[in-house]
Amino acid sequence: MKTLVQQVAELWWLVLLRGISVLVLGFLFLTAPGATIATLAVFLGAYWFVDGIFSIVAIFVTKSEIPWGWSLLNGILGILAGLIVLKHPLTSALIVPAMVVILIGINGLIRGAISLYEGLKGAGASAIVSGVLSLLLGLLLLARPIIGVAALPFTLGILGVVGGIILIVNALKLRKLA
Repeated sequence: MKTLVQQVAELWWLVLLRGISVLVLGFLFLTAPGATIATLAVFLGAYWFVDGIFSIVAIFVTKSEIPWGWSLLNGILGILAGLIVLKHPLTSALIVPAMVVILIGINGLIRGAISLYEGLKGAGASAIVSGVLSLLLGLLLLARPIIGVAALPFTLGILGVVGGIILIVNALKLRKLA
């Protein structure tokens, strides 16, 4: 009988494929940021559209704990958002990253406030520093979202290249265990 580690190690090739995909996407963000964002906006629109259809179909074919009204609302919003993005892909390539930056800014404010509170309650100086930096980043992104939108493809590109390399290295380590 194989151990869990051996069973996971047999799937090393999936980790490798993911690593290669993330690495390629990272290079695309760094070398052709506009085209990559526009392409991803179209894929996102198609995903929202199909997901919206499946959300509505799921009302009739599954028994979910989620009230059917929420599934219907989710489905309608998904279909509408998908259609809007697919009908206006270039505009969406600007609006979707802006929304991501705004959400990251809000997240920075929330996380910063929590870290600052925890630091002041005894979690230490690192929590205070982290909280202040998160608050400042959140405020910067909300005050000047265009800066975040301009930096987003390059940030995603760097994260993609680094993350892809890490996944590829981990896949090769898993292969040795298989």
